[in-house]
Amino acid sequence: MKNMHRSFVLRWLFLCAAAFLVGRGVSLFAQEQIDPDQNINAASLTEQEYNRPGGGVVVDARGLMLRRTVTDFGVLSRTQLNAEKAAYRLRGDVTESSPMRCISLNRLEKAFANTIEGDGMLTSEMLYLAGLQRITHVFYFPDSKDIVIAGPAEAWFPGYEDIMIGVNSLQPVLELRHLVTALRAYTPGGNGGNIVGCSIDPTEEGIAKLQQFQQQFGAIPRGLQQARLQQEFVRGVRENIGMQTVRVDGIPATTHAAQMMVAADYRMKRIALGEDRLAVRGLQSFIDNTESNTTNALFRWYFVPDYDSVILTEDRTGMQLDGKGIKLVGENELVAFEGGRVTVSGADLDRGSRAFTQSFTRLYPEISKQAMVFAQLRNWIDMLICAAHIQREDFYGQSGWSMEFFGDEERYRLETFPAPKEVEPIVAARTAGTRLLTPTGGVEIDAELALEEDRVRADTNNKIAEQQKKITLDIPEGVWWWDVR
Repeated sequence: MKNMHRSFVLRWLFLCAAAFLVGRGVSLFAQEQIDPDQNINAASLTEQEYNRPGGGVVVDARGLMLRRTVTDFGVLSRTQLNAEKAAYRLRGDVTESSPMRCISLNRLEKAFANTIEGDGMLTSEMLYLAGLQRITHVFYFPDSKDIVIAGPAEAWFPGYEDIMIGVNSLQPVLELRHLVTALRAYTPGGNGGNIVGCSIDPTEEGIAKLQQFQQQFGAIPRGLQQARLQQEFVRGVRENIGMQTVRVDGIPATTHAAQMMVAADYRMKRIALGEDRLAVRGLQSFIDNTESNTTNALFRWYFVPDYDSVILTEDRTGMQLDGKGIKLVGENELVAFEGGRVTVSGADLDRGSRAFTQSFTRLYPEISKQAMVFAQLRNWIDMLICAAHIQREDFYGQSGWSMEFFGDEERYRLETFPAPKEVEPIVAARTAGTRLLTPTGGVEIDAELALEEDRVRADTNNKIAEQQKKITLDIPEGVWWWDVR
């Protein structure tokens, strides 16, 4: 460490460059304006059209992820939004807004299976869960054996980032393919212990080569001008760190949910580096706040659930999710010369890292209104916690629901996308001390941790239990969603 310090400080004080690495491919969920002439009729949306590669995800057959141009939702005009609304049609009661829309998972699967096996057309209601905006409750009804999810809902239309958004909230509606992927992560008869997430990291070989390059770089003659030195430094860092690897845990990497997690991870890191600037007052980037010193470090940032968000009724048949549902946290990892890693406690985090993660968490609702992949990630975490609760309380066994159709990839195909495997690095340099910083990390969702006894809260005022009593299941055959008035 002293040799490196001497090389950079004594010989190249005028450089003062910090290189920041994260995978190119910023916006796997790039926001694109949808051509109204290509809108799909909500009543005749086919599975093939629904599973088309979209959301700005560019992953080739080799698993290489590429960047697409991003236009944030926050800068889109009201005229553009109104044009999209006018071009998209929904029919019936699903167009009405509801503070609590209920969906019976058992009945939905039956209706979905009957549609597929009867060669019918999948409806937009099924694929977008009747416009559900968030899952706020999960109920089990022993008499009817229905497993019900519930939350606010409204009509929807094609927005940007290739996703459907609510007509009033302008936030993503929940998608069936994400929900089923979550349920498959916590299947009937499963034993739990499933951690879902993703990570984008340099290889150990790349880290070692990078350290060697740092030492060699100190031998360059002093005569080089700063601009040229920075250019050579950036190019050398990019070449030596090499391709970054993408890993998906807990679910198949070929699902849309997996790509969404990776997209959120990428976007977060670009925001951290100031490569993507959001019009969110108070959001502090990492690069603008990091401290200047000579310590080289891997900064690891993770999206995790808000593990104190679950409220349960006394009989555990009613659950409510409360709060934002998601946090961004950091962990410092120092990179030794040989490429090894030493973990540092959260209390020792860099000032800029702390400012970034705390402001990102605090402003998450505002951020997700502009970059909708973060709203989707939040909803995904809710789904995983709900699925873990259903498995943990054995609602599958109590209801006799084996998820025979949703749980079978042959009958309902979700693993239809190329698996992201690697991405080229992108390097940004600025004069901020003699420090090399490499953002890594990803998404880590231990949904069962949110359900541990020492974390859940009791429904002390019986508010959830009273809400459960208001839900009627006296509904006609074939109906799988309804509103609580």
